[in-house]
Amino acid sequence: MVKNFQETYQKRRLLTGYFSVIISISFVLFFVGVLGLFLLNTKNIASHFKEQIVMTIYLKDNAKDIEITQLQKKIQINSATKKVRFTPKEEAAELYARDIGEDFIEFLGYNPLLNSIDIYFNAAFVNTLSLTKIKREFEITDFVNEVVYDQPLVTLLDKNIRKITYLLLITTGLFILIALLLINSSIRLSIYSKRFIIKTMQLVGATKSFIRRPFIWIHFRLGVISSLIALSGLTILLFEINKQFPELNMIQHPSELSVVFGGVLLLGIGITGISTFFATQRYLNLKTDAIY
Repeated sequence: MVKNFQETYQKRRLLTGYFSVIISISFVLFFVGVLGLFLLNTKNIASHFKEQIVMTIYLKDNAKDIEITQLQKKIQINSATKKVRFTPKEEAAELYARDIGEDFIEFLGYNPLLNSIDIYFNAAFVNTLSLTKIKREFEITDFVNEVVYDQPLVTLLDKNIRKITYLLLITTGLFILIALLLINSSIRLSIYSKRFIIKTMQLVGATKSFIRRPFIWIHFRLGVISSLIALSGLTILLFEINKQFPELNMIQHPSELSVVFGGVLLLGIGITGISTFFATQRYLNLKTDAIY
């Protein structure tokens, strides 16, 4: 009765120990994967925000329809252009009246707004140098009244994207280092509880490789299970992000996803295997008195 109780208790402790190792490794790998995803998708995220920048060309009232059409076609065939939208002054007046909550045309007696063309650019061309050059080309057109875009925002966006990229690189590096230390610590604690078993096996003549093999195999499996749990969490997160922000297209870049997923799997298996080897080696090399 007592023996069965002790065996049940030992098995429960063993399972609890393995469970805590799996949970700790899974959480660490999950957050490393999240950082990796954002690091590799920084360019896509930056491109999304850059392509929201709009340049507006305001046209003079004397601009002819054929001139406006030709200008639109010229803009559309430009490699820098992503999207073009023409807004007649009447539509602009309706939108403005809706925003301010009153009919300003009735108050003024005329429509002071101008026909306009909104241009959205491909991300590669959204920088101060390219946009300034494009702006000057449009400004020399006779029937163009004014060309505007948010230049301070473009400058700020470029600067912040560089900062965020460097910050993510540093953070990912630090987090991988923390992951190594945490996973190593979890495995060492797990093996510490079996130090007496290791020393007993050694005293009865078992070789170091024979003693080490089952520990490495067990923790290898724990590493695989932890990696799969972390990858499952990453997959759920990816689909949720794609549902909330489909414009980021994060799941449409298989090469980047395979790098992150493969990296998480290799990190989980590699760290557990190496940590288990050195942790068991430590207790194998200890003298019998030193384990107490």
